Amino acid sequence: MHFLDLNESQILALAVTAEEEDSRIYRDFAESLRKDFPSTADLFAKMADEEDGHRRRLIEMYQSRFGQHIPLIRRQDVKGFLVRKSTWITRTLRPEQMREEAAMMEIQACRFYEAAAPRAKDAGVRKLLGDLAHEERKHEATAGDITEAQSASGELDHEDIAARRLFVLRFVQPGLAGLMDGSVSTLAPLFAAAFATNNTVETFKVGLAASVGAGISMGFAEALSDDGKLSGRGAPGLRGVVCGLMTAIGGIGHTLPYLIHDFRLATSIALAVVAAELAVISWLRRRYMDTPLLSAIFQVVVGGVLVFLAGWAIGSG
Repeated sequence: MHFLDLNESQILALAVTAEEEDSRIYRDFAESLRKDFPSTADLFAKMADEEDGHRRRLIEMYQSRFGQHIPLIRRQDVKGFLVRKSTWITRTLRPEQMREEAAMMEIQACRFYEAAAPRAKDAGVRKLLGDLAHEERKHEATAGDITEAQSASGELDHEDIAARRLFVLRFVQPGLAGLMDGSVSTLAPLFAAAFATNNTVETFKVGLAASVGAGISMGFAEALSDDGKLSGRGAPGLRGVVCGLMTAIGGIGHTLPYLIHDFRLATSIALAVVAAELAVISWLRRRYMDTPLLSAIFQVVVGGVLVFLAGWAIGSG
């Protein structure tokens, strides 16, 4: 249905479910942040309480005007509304992204009440909707004031440091481990097949199989290594997917050149890709793991060269 087709009772019913949904989202935000970002969690808990207050006022108005039964009308049932993101997606957002999402939610709620108020014929309903529009506008400003206060007190600096730490634990570490394994461990079977057969098609098949197999193996190993509850490393399934995909990508990168039928050209490009991969891994270790650049280069390059030489020796023997 379209918003313009809603009558007064339907507008109130829609407002009730919208406030319930927003309150639930804010509480999900607060719950997901409680351990690592308590100040921001308190902000979202306060906003959830305020949304609950709006819901109670709307229900009281509905009951006084239309009776006890409130029909279920949701945002997705009405054309023109932006559907809220699922909480399993929003729970993965960083704190500053959650605050931005909350600000957008308040703007949308304010616009809804501003559009709904003139459509109400009852003076009490119109006043309530107008008051809620004003309060939603104040909520956005209040969130901004609290954010500024937290920034001035240094709480947001600690929040940024903690967010970076969690990002490294949950995404960078498993992704980097997978990229290193895929880029290095697949060198031996790939180049062993290359120098043993001098056949680009067969080499590509071996490299692809090694990359996919390593990705599956590393993905399961990462997912089963730690449930994340004590270490704070997050959902094991997500870490396993990240690690597995990066492992496969690391191996496929220097496998793709063997789609070229010219063996020498394909091998030359593959070696260049390997050098680029090792350089990227060294930079990532320097950027996120605070490893000195020369040390990172030495560790990665020496390991890569040794694995390549092993593959070359086995393939040429």
